[in-house]
Parts: sequence; C-alpha cells; structure tokens
Amino acid sequence: MALKTREEYIESLRALNQKIYLFGELIENPVEHPMIRPSLNSVAMTYELAQDPQYEGIMTTTSHLTGKKVNRFCNIHQSKEDLINKVKMQRLCGQKTGSCFQRCVGMDAFNAVYSTTFEVDEAYKTDYHERFKKYMIYVQENDLVVDGAMTDPKGDRGLPPNKQADKDLFLRVVERREDGVVVRGAKAHQTGMVNSHEVLVMPTITMGPDDKDWAISFAVPVDTEGIISIYGRQSCDTRKLEKDVDIDLGNHNFGGHETLTIFDDVFVPNERIFLDGETDFSGMLVERFAGYHRQSYGGCKVGVGDVLIGASALAADYNGVAKASHIKDKLIEMIHLNETLYSCGIACSCEGCSTKSGNYQIDLLLANVCKQNITRYPYEISRLAEDIAGGLMVTMPSEKDFKDPKVGPYIEKYLKGAASVPTENRIRILRLIENMTLGSAAVGYRTESMHGAGSPQAQRIMISRQGKLESKKKLAKNIAKIKD
Repeated sequence: MALKTREEYIESLRALNQKIYLFGELIENPVEHPMIRPSLNSVAMTYELAQDPQYEGIMTTTSHLTGKKVNRFCNIHQSKEDLINKVKMQRLCGQKTGSCFQRCVGMDAFNAVYSTTFEVDEAYKTDYHERFKKYMIYVQENDLVVDGAMTDPKGDRGLPPNKQADKDLFLRVVERREDGVVVRGAKAHQTGMVNSHEVLVMPTITMGPDDKDWAISFAVPVDTEGIISIYGRQSCDTRKLEKDVDIDLGNHNFGGHETLTIFDDVFVPNERIFLDGETDFSGMLVERFAGYHRQSYGGCKVGVGDVLIGASALAADYNGVAKASHIKDKLIEMIHLNETLYSCGIACSCEGCSTKSGNYQIDLLLANVCKQNITRYPYEISRLAEDIAGGLMVTMPSEKDFKDPKVGPYIEKYLKGAASVPTENRIRILRLIENMTLGSAAVGYRTESMHGAGSPQAQRIMISRQGKLESKKKLAKNIAKIKD
C-alpha cells in the first residue's frame, strides 16, 4: 500500500496505543476527542487530496527508492521541480484547511537526514544511510505520518548539553546495549505528534566533542514504551469542548496542535539509529533541516494567508465597505505580502542544488530570507485583517446567545451588516478571522511564524554566514577602482 485513503489513515491511528495527556487526564480515544479531532482532520486532508486526480501532480510523485507512487509528504526530493512542487503542495493544503496540516516537519527531516547520513558514512564508514533508506521505504510503503522532533527544552541556553545542571534537558543516550540504545529527554513544540505514526528525532544544536551522548538521531513508533505526549494549550481551545458549538469555533473542521513529548528511557534498536556520537555532523543536520523547514513556510503560511485574505474580503463585503478605497488598498497590501512570501519559497527552490547523496537541497540563504520575512509579514496580514474586520470580531455575543429565543432576535437585528447578507454569515466570517489571528489557529499562523523553524535571530545568523559580504565588498572595490 503506497497511498492510504483518508479513512485508512484515521483507522491506522485507532490502532496506536499512545500515552497522551490533556488537562491532567490520560486520553483513551484521541481520534474522537473534540479538542484533538480538528487537527486530525487537517492531516487527513493530505491523504484526501492525494487521492484526488485533480491534484495528483502536486500531491504525489514517484519514489526513487521503489519506483512506486508515493505521497509527496514522504518524498526524497530529486530535482528542483520536486522542491517547487513541495511548496505548491503546502500552499494547497493551507488553502484547504486554513490551519497547520502537520506533515511538513517530518518531510523536511527525511531530506535532511537522508543527505547527512550519506556524508557521515563517507567520513566514518558507518551504515546510517543504508539504514535510513530502508526506513524510508517502510515509511513510503505504508504512507506514514512521521513527526520530526528537533527542539529540546535546552535549559540554560548559555551552556552546552554536557554542562547543563540537568543533563536530560537535551535528549541523550543514557545506556548502550548490544542491540541498541536507551534515550532520555524531551522534545518541545511537537507539531502533529498525536496524529503521527512515528517520530524521527534529531539533535537541536551543533554539538561539541564532549556532547557525543546528545548527538543522536533515530526513529521509533510514537507508541513505543516510555514516550508520553502532553498536549499543549491554545487560545480558545475549550470552545471545542462546549456542547453543540459550531459558529463560535470559526474553523469547525480543521486545526493544529503541539505537544511536549517525553522520552522516559526509550529503547531504540540499532537499525533505527541514524547518527550516534558523530558530533561534527550535528551542525550539518540541524542546518539542512532548518533550511528545508524555512522553505516550507513559504508554502504553508501562504496557503493559510490566502484563506485569511479571503475572509477579510468577505468581512468587507458583509460590512458594506468593500468599495472603500482604503479597504481595497489594505487587501492589495495583504495580497502583496502573501505573494512575496510565496516568491521566497519558490525562489529558494529554483536555486536549489544536488547534495552528495543525490537528493536536492534548497538555496540556504534564500530559505533563511524566506523565513525571516515569515516572522514579519503574517503579523501585518493579521493586523490588516483585524482592521478590516472591525471591533465586533472580539466583542460578539456567544453562539448560544445568538440561538437563544429571547436575546437571539436582538443579535439578529442589531448585528446586521449589509442588508443582503444574513447576520449569521457575518458572525461566521468574523469568528473565522478571530480563530486565525487570535484563537486556536493563531498558534499555527502567528506564533509559529515567529518561532517555528527557528526564531528570528537564527535566520539572521545564517543570513550573515551565507551573505558573502566579503565578495560584495570586492564587487564595490572593482567598480570604484580601489586596490588592496
């Protein structure tokens, strides 16, 4: 089975025995839990779209490992066209869900680990790359969702892993056996962990020679003994627990989630280990993963931005101000910012190149420029959306009041906008804007835009390293006829 259906994916999650905690309780049935299900639906959309002939060229491709059709989220990029189609796919998924669809981290981890293991083997005569290729065939054949896990809690950011007061604040090897290793630690901000089949762990920073036990990369099933996920809170998340709620959710069907995932003495077999102590390659793995993931934001955040721009335009229609010049100008600015982000995602893909392993890597400088813009533009798009929506977005009475036989008619009468538009439609679109800019989807659009794939300073450091400032000085000297 190279391509799962939506229904097969959902049933595959039911077969897992994950340890998931939410509000201090162990969740017995995460698939049907009202707070979790919208995020599951977003991932399920990636399976649904892959089955649609209309999107076959974007959502699927041919595996270079098996020659079979696979979901592009399980692909090892083989060309610049692959990199471009990846961004197009992410934009499409964002347009269809209006939220985070959670498979990007795993896809980006696949490609970073694939090329890095090849070069580790070249240097140390290890067999990590062959192990990883076998793993990728397993992932592709079963169309799995794999959560990429990089971010450690980090503790004191001024100290390396081996100097931390609590050595578990970076995930590490605590025991070595003939058949594998035992690891302990945690990974934070784990997007889509609850909706995944496997987790692919990577080191989070460049390691030094004394950090060998922390320079570990591996993959295990998410329900492996010792793995515990603690579900993260989001703004307005308990609205999903209210009885008969619909309008107040804003986005009823889709959403995202993050977890704090604990690895409490988890055993990893040798065949699932892809880096173990080769500290001099930890930086390469981190840099490549970060580059791929910063490229990703030029697709996913743009697709979600398309939805937010559409919602803002509808709000203007419903408020009766669509013809106002300043409203038109704000919508134009939102489109301009969104398409600029998309341009960055496409540009770093077009300028990509082949690695030693044969898979394609984006242009790292342009990928970092892409993510640096992502830390800014979605905030401005959100501000303009809130501006167009008006104050009612955050002062509206509840859905229960709107449906109440006593006060509902007052809301129907006094919250009317354009006469031709039902009051309920106006309320619904304002709730969607609230959901995306302030509510439960904001974590995947606003805050993730800031801190996902590395916080802003991380991109500035990489831009400084890759900006070739000295060569630019030489260009200026040549033109100015300055001799050294």
